[in-house]
Amino acid sequence: MSTTTSPSPEACTNTYHDDLRLVRGEIDKCMKCGNCMAVCPVYSVDKDEMAVTRSKIAVAEAVLKGDLALDDPEVSAMVFNCLVCKSCMTNCPTKVGYDKIALGFRAALVRKNGLPWLKKLIFTGLKNPKFFDVAMKAGASMQGIAFKGDRKLKAISPRSPFAMVGGSFGFDADRKMPELTVKPLRDRVEEVVRPAEVKVKAAFFTGDSLNYFYPDAGMDLIEVLAENGVEVHIPKAQNCCGIPVLVHGDIDTARRLAMNNIDTFEATGCDYLVTGCGSCGGAWQHDYVDLLAGDPVYKVKAEYWAKRTYDISTFLTKVVAFRQPKGQVEAVVTYHDSCHLKKGMKVFAEPRAILKSIPGVTLKEMAAPDTCCGSGGSYVVSHYDTSAAIGKSKALDINQTGADTVSTGCPACMMQLLDNLSRHGQQQKVTHYISLLAESYRQEKATTA
Repeated sequence: MSTTTSPSPEACTNTYHDDLRLVRGEIDKCMKCGNCMAVCPVYSVDKDEMAVTRSKIAVAEAVLKGDLALDDPEVSAMVFNCLVCKSCMTNCPTKVGYDKIALGFRAALVRKNGLPWLKKLIFTGLKNPKFFDVAMKAGASMQGIAFKGDRKLKAISPRSPFAMVGGSFGFDADRKMPELTVKPLRDRVEEVVRPAEVKVKAAFFTGDSLNYFYPDAGMDLIEVLAENGVEVHIPKAQNCCGIPVLVHGDIDTARRLAMNNIDTFEATGCDYLVTGCGSCGGAWQHDYVDLLAGDPVYKVKAEYWAKRTYDISTFLTKVVAFRQPKGQVEAVVTYHDSCHLKKGMKVFAEPRAILKSIPGVTLKEMAAPDTCCGSGGSYVVSHYDTSAAIGKSKALDINQTGADTVSTGCPACMMQLLDNLSRHGQQQKVTHYISLLAESYRQEKATTA
């Protein structure tokens, strides 16, 4: 598809992000049965009926009727006390699209009251990828001032006195986070990585987490694609997927990011787009389509790419039939289903198929592998106590498997698992599942060299 139109987010004015009344259809589906209560990670900790989706839908209905004010502080707090993990949607007999209700209400709140100054500052930076890149690199070079390193875990923790100040929202001296890399993923590779024998071309959407926090996992993904005859395009002009701003109601910024990404990847000439993150993949498969439904040009483009976007596991198992690895990787692995990957992209069997194909890997399932880890992007900061309690439960579930490695397909989940396993775990290694496949390919080469 050719690129002929510059981004025009103002043209999109008839979606549920712009008109709260358009979520009425989803609200009307709710039977108030309470099935959502059984799977809501927030309710599992807070034990408060107001945390349950059916209660939030009842409040949403009251707002639309004029019985409650949209910006009532209690209404606003309720709307944002949600991970948007989609668990309630998977357990709903009438298939209420609560994500649309939540995002519609958050967008309406921002239209009415604007963004808080800090969010506005951060999101403005995201709209300028070059500025954002410079800021992230500057932060990486200066992180030693506020954080101390943990070489064993390849992590950082807040130093004093920053730990004292940040302790109230989870940034205490025991907090473990991935180190912000000085050299991001997209600076480590050429825009096109071409193997000796090319079978197919695919573009790789890195997202910010793989680019700035887990570049080694990103390199592993590229290596695996190249090992399977894929010419990989990694355009440097790509930017954030937009999910972080979308869930906070900044629709204009989310649309600008979506449009720039679409134009950037359209220019690669690739037939496929591959992601290594469920949130990023979900943005391309679903959110861009919803966000740009009111733009006659970008609506078509978004739908085009939605059909051609694959999680790396699906791409390897359904598109290119990946080469079975032969290198030995001795590990007992348990797999965590990230919410957006399983409940949004419907990907869960494929990563397990890859793990099971690796010689030496023993896969042991958790009791509840698809329960939310409690990350929710910024939720871990805004609702730390609830997030930490959910994360602890996940860590204890991982412990009972006896696995020495926990693998997942979401960098944000990797961050949450790293912190909670460091507090409540048994020294398990946290990794992206694609890194285990890459290691097997490397071991195979090492033994035959």
